[in-house]
Amino acid sequence: MAQLSLKNICKSFPGVKALNGVELNVLPGEIHALCGENGAGKSTLMNILAGNLQPDEGIIRINDEFVNIANPQTAFNLGVSIVYQHLSLVDNLNVAENIFANQQPTNKFGFIRFDKLYRQTTALLQQLNLSEINPRMRVSKLSAAQKQLVEIAKALSKKPAIFILDEPTASLTEKETNTLFSILQKLKSQGVAIIYISHRLEEIFLLADRISILKDGKYQGTFLQKDITKEGLIKRMVGRDLVTAKTASHLQTEVLLSVKNLYGKRFNDISFQLHRGEILGLAGLVGAGRTEIVRAIFGADDFVSGEVILKNEKLHIGHPFQSILKGMAFVPEERKSLGLFADMSIQDNIISGKLSNALVGRWYNHNRVKQLALISKDKLNIVTPGVQQKVNNLSGGNQQKVVLAKWLLTNPDVLIIDEPTVGIDVGAKFEIYEILKSLAAAGKGIMIVSSDLPELLGICDRILVIKKGLLAGELLHSEATEEKIMALASN
Repeated sequence: MAQLSLKNICKSFPGVKALNGVELNVLPGEIHALCGENGAGKSTLMNILAGNLQPDEGIIRINDEFVNIANPQTAFNLGVSIVYQHLSLVDNLNVAENIFANQQPTNKFGFIRFDKLYRQTTALLQQLNLSEINPRMRVSKLSAAQKQLVEIAKALSKKPAIFILDEPTASLTEKETNTLFSILQKLKSQGVAIIYISHRLEEIFLLADRISILKDGKYQGTFLQKDITKEGLIKRMVGRDLVTAKTASHLQTEVLLSVKNLYGKRFNDISFQLHRGEILGLAGLVGAGRTEIVRAIFGADDFVSGEVILKNEKLHIGHPFQSILKGMAFVPEERKSLGLFADMSIQDNIISGKLSNALVGRWYNHNRVKQLALISKDKLNIVTPGVQQKVNNLSGGNQQKVVLAKWLLTNPDVLIIDEPTVGIDVGAKFEIYEILKSLAAAGKGIMIVSSDLPELLGICDRILVIKKGLLAGELLHSEATEEKIMALASN
């Protein structure tokens, strides 16, 4: 068992003070939620605890002893283990090799004992009710949800006294989430100190004993879960009340996109229409085929047969570039690896969707690129010291806005967006919803794939429910409920 205490933690990066006098006190056998908007300093604080960063000021104590967490190995020795929001797995290694990386069983000659490694991995996965995951399977072959579960198993293989989870359920199904919650309750009963970071406030109020709040790198206080409301938590996180105005539907009669009898590797006989000004949702369980459908429509994946008709023109899609030319845009779920050039600047990312916008005559004009990026920054409220900053340094919400800015610069008629707010704080979610509503009001057709049912119910004119690669049903906004969606998705 371990008690963790942090006092007056400060950390600065060029142009920004990420942490300013932060405090945190986590007790043994406690699930302690850490809340705040993207950019509030949560990940910086956790990276300090994990030994990846060093604080500029402040004191860290574990069990009343002052500690200096100089590197990840020191954190490991102190019993600190973390499940990162962005996975730290190696795709070319198998599950067992990832879980016990740097702690593999060896013989007297220093060679890995793979028989023992696989036995240990099998035993650990069984303890965690994850026996369906094969220890010998290469990680690159796993689904996003399975990778997240392997990441959790990897952290727990270290038998931590202090266990940190950063957005652990972002890619998990309801069943897998319940498995994780059972694991956490068991660890809590064993006296493990648990720090839980999530933008899903319903999880916070279900799990947490106490809640600490950060805003703009500053400590806003710690509260017993029973002593704070969801509204009070949001107000302390964002500094304002969030009021979602009821907006009229902008659905028009004109059909922008028509999909007819589309067949692919993970879906069959998909037919629907998307109208101008409509926000159309795709719901379903993880693995139902939603992402595969929209990737095929955009041309990122092949489909076997069927038709995709955009503005009355049948598309012969062989590459996403053809879809872009015809007026379609696609924001992928994995924005960091598939939607962004993380090591490049904001302005270079924004212009990358349509490089011709950067040309003056036949020449690439850096001043024009900067001006276009500044316009997008102001229009979408991208929070950054400057558009030359690397995208990698932005919060998740601001990264998502950069992806949106890139595609909006192409002026698409149809925007497809997969999991638009996954891993994004409540304030940034609100801003992205308002952006999508304004695009619909301007006559764009919006398609949203989302596992967040309140999200779909809140902004969609119509919801299509996908089950095992088939269209299981269609619900209008006026009749849709979480119960009806789940009934179609799972029955």
